[in-house]
Amino acid sequence: MPAAQWALLTPPDRPAAPFGRGLPGIALLACLLLPCRLTAAQEHAAARKSILAADASRHVAALAADAFEGREGGSRGGQAAGAYIADALKRLPLLPAGDGGSYFQRFGSMRNILALLPGSDPALAQELVVVGAHYDHVGYGTAATSNGPTGFIHNGADDNASGVAGLIEVAEALALLPTAPRRSILIAFWDGEEKGLLGSYHFLRVRPQRLAQQKIVFSLNLDMIGRLRGERLEVFGARSAQGLRALLVGANAASNLELAFDWEIADDSDHYPFIAAQIPTVMLHTGLHEQYHRPSDDTELVNFAGIEPVAQLALDCVATVANATQVPLFRPRCRQESLANRSALESQAAEPLSPSGNARPRWGMGTREDPAEPTAPVVVRITPHSPLATAGLALGDRVVSIDQHTISDQADMVRQLGAAGNRVVIEVDRRGRTLRLEAVAE
Repeated sequence: MPAAQWALLTPPDRPAAPFGRGLPGIALLACLLLPCRLTAAQEHAAARKSILAADASRHVAALAADAFEGREGGSRGGQAAGAYIADALKRLPLLPAGDGGSYFQRFGSMRNILALLPGSDPALAQELVVVGAHYDHVGYGTAATSNGPTGFIHNGADDNASGVAGLIEVAEALALLPTAPRRSILIAFWDGEEKGLLGSYHFLRVRPQRLAQQKIVFSLNLDMIGRLRGERLEVFGARSAQGLRALLVGANAASNLELAFDWEIADDSDHYPFIAAQIPTVMLHTGLHEQYHRPSDDTELVNFAGIEPVAQLALDCVATVANATQVPLFRPRCRQESLANRSALESQAAEPLSPSGNARPRWGMGTREDPAEPTAPVVVRITPHSPLATAGLALGDRVVSIDQHTISDQADMVRQLGAAGNRVVIEVDRRGRTLRLEAVAE
């Protein structure tokens, strides 16, 4: 992260961290001293730019070093990794949120690491947005935890030093904001994930005193974000709340990643305990690879440049929820939905009629309404050589707006298309990116 003027941003009762005065810090200082004040959007953009691949690489290199012996939960390497993370948090104007005024929440020989950014809105500060990543790995590996030879250090550079590095960058960016988001944000580094999601389950069962009265309204998990390939980012849990996909697509406008929304919800990372507790939750993940749980998951294979936009997307998503008037509401059905029944949901389609009411649609598409995202009907049929086919519409696109009118549901979309003239502009969500298509009626 570039140099920052922590003395200006740190509450009087907390010491400033010994950072230098790089150009970004000087620019921030100048903005704070000028009579004019940055808008909230400008403040967020400045904090967002502080998330840098170079800084993430430094954290990954440290956490994936042999000295930490694979960071097994409860081991001396795991304890050393926890100390490294706590030291990074101590440099930020965040509150320790663990037991007894510390950063640590202990359970057995393991410990979660927790830091709090209190919300700025007194009416919403008791609502909590959690952003987390597990910092443990599998140590020297065992027959149960390793996919390769055991007895060798499994450094876990991608799993999950990459997620920890991204989360440290998110924490530093949040700390740069002159005005905190409306809701409180908890930065959580989970221990014992590789032993059965122990840390996140423990946190949900036993809260530290500082957090005991706060209601968790949303969580985001960063796990294995160090192998971004072709800008494709896997997203799990987007169906855990209605409107959550749209929120992610909006937050993705700046990062412009290709979002692969996966319907499966499995107990394979720390997003699962939150979903099991009926808390809207998403996990960002760049995909499995041949080095997964092997000694070869090392630093030189990490795509550091890819960590930067993923961490920025996480920041944008968390800040959006923390500042929203209303938070997403949990969908219990998400745990029963999977790719197996996705085709059944897509089997029925509705087509907008022509203005005369004829059954033959003039625009040439069929859509279905998704109960998890009714404001974005899914395109499941396209008539060859039709206006929208010519405009570049693709199967799986989700219709977001018609002629700059944000649609409320499929029926609204049909009305808007039926009322359109001979030319229409539609915006679609295509794999997490918003595209603008212009079609001309025959």
